[in-house]
Amino acid sequence: MSTLKQLQFSILIHAPVKVVWDKMLGAETYTRWTAPFTEGSYFEGEWDEGSKIKFLSPSGDGMIAEIAENRPHEFISIRHIGFIVDGVEDTESDSVRSWAPAYENYTFQEQPEGTLLTIDQDVTPDFEEYMKEVWPKALQILKQLCEEHPSE
Repeated sequence: MSTLKQLQFSILIHAPVKVVWDKMLGAETYTRWTAPFTEGSYFEGEWDEGSKIKFLSPSGDGMIAEIAENRPHEFISIRHIGFIVDGVEDTESDSVRSWAPAYENYTFQEQPEGTLLTIDQDVTPDFEEYMKEVWPKALQILKQLCEEHPSE
């Protein structure tokens, strides 16, 4: 039985929705704003609805997910379905089944001042404090990338 809790984080970014979307999901900028989670993290796969995507650390360990929904410049939903450890994908073990699927949703709302970005993320109790500490740091980096380097 899942013991997931949903956390929410939001930030106002003084940049158009398209800029925020592109910076959040672009391969190079993704690595930069996700550094507070894991330095050097990256993804493999596509953000297209129905696509499989892997979120990886430099060692190759990480999470495996599917893009549950993608409404460009509006909303993206990531359905986390397992772990990757030592190159092995685990979507079937009891430890994974205890929480999967877990969702991570990004909502982009156009505002007069720019973009309101809201993150809704399912977390297990053992990751709750970590996420509360790290997400605000990551969002500040994303904000800086979007506001200071909108065309990069």
